[in-house]
Amino acid sequence: MIPDYELTGPPNAPVLVLSNSLGTDRTMWDEQLPELSSRFRVLRYDQRGHGKTPATPGPYELETLGRDVLDLLDHLEIVRVRFAGVSLGGMTGMWLAANAPERIERLALLCTSAALGTPEDWRERAAFVRANGTGAMVDSTLGRWFTAELSSRRDVVAKYGGMVATTDDESYAGCCEAIAGMTLEGRLGGITAPTLVVAGYDDPATPPEHAERIAAGIPNARLAVLERAAHLANVEQAERVNRLLVEHFASEGEPMSTASGEAATARTGTGMAVRRQVLGDEHVDRAIELRTEFTEPFQDFITRYAWGELWASEGMDRPTRSCVTLAILAATGCHDELAMHVRAARRNGVEASTIREVLMHVAVYAGVPKANSAFALADRILGEEADGNGA
Repeated sequence: MIPDYELTGPPNAPVLVLSNSLGTDRTMWDEQLPELSSRFRVLRYDQRGHGKTPATPGPYELETLGRDVLDLLDHLEIVRVRFAGVSLGGMTGMWLAANAPERIERLALLCTSAALGTPEDWRERAAFVRANGTGAMVDSTLGRWFTAELSSRRDVVAKYGGMVATTDDESYAGCCEAIAGMTLEGRLGGITAPTLVVAGYDDPATPPEHAERIAAGIPNARLAVLERAAHLANVEQAERVNRLLVEHFASEGEPMSTASGEAATARTGTGMAVRRQVLGDEHVDRAIELRTEFTEPFQDFITRYAWGELWASEGMDRPTRSCVTLAILAATGCHDELAMHVRAARRNGVEASTIREVLMHVAVYAGVPKANSAFALADRILGEEADGNGA
């Protein structure tokens, strides 16, 4: 079928397709439209039973939704496009890039997953919606889509709660069944389109680990993790998402004076997310609070490079990286940093017995006095942890 759609932007500009998430219509991209339509011919469409696209009986398959896009492109006589999708839209984009690579020039995947939950979970949701209607999904959905601050705003509740409630029950259920049956994980390595993967640090529906797995599976994919963003990151962090999309979808060779700055922005977002995961929100919030004009460039530097590149790398798992870091800090006598990373190691799942073994190595290879100081510090911190667990 041909979905309902709208085209906005210069007639001769490259075509950029925007695909919406489950339970939304194409107006979920309103915050992107002014920026993107100044450079691209933006094609927004509604999934089956969403917005203005007619409903059809389920169940659907991801192929069903992907072929709807191909039918739309054929109808409009558009051969090749750039494609951005949020959640279900991103899943549709992955299917297209894997099965119709000649049609997808560049790809952006926002707050999505190649394998989300279990098929049973999605079939249960489909059954619930068929029995109770999409209106029964509004409260739980808004809690996933936005952080607490945004989900409490009346205008947000009215607009996005209305989208959920007016989505056709059967079509919503059919899309759930499409997610239940999708098999994207094994196809990621075959995606050749240059790909941007965006995650929201606070997204409970598709946490950053899902984006990390997609980025690791698609050759040369780029990952950006945005702070203070839940599932609809394009709404909550519109300005940052706009910059990332413009940079990613700009034609090769097209002047982009802010490209290097946007790459740094992506590293900063990823780095801050990883930094919070390893060190904890309390520590990072305190570090941000203590920043001064003098120290801010250094804080930005370590967020981008230490956390956004080194700690974010897939080349070593985090428990191993914690052990290496502990050994170096103990051997060099950096006690403040060592204390911080003993706590981080425990957050990363490193056992106290493993920390002891690391410090024993320090004693042999870097000297007993340094290891003695490190043992005393680590013992104090692990003791505080034990006391806290017993309270």
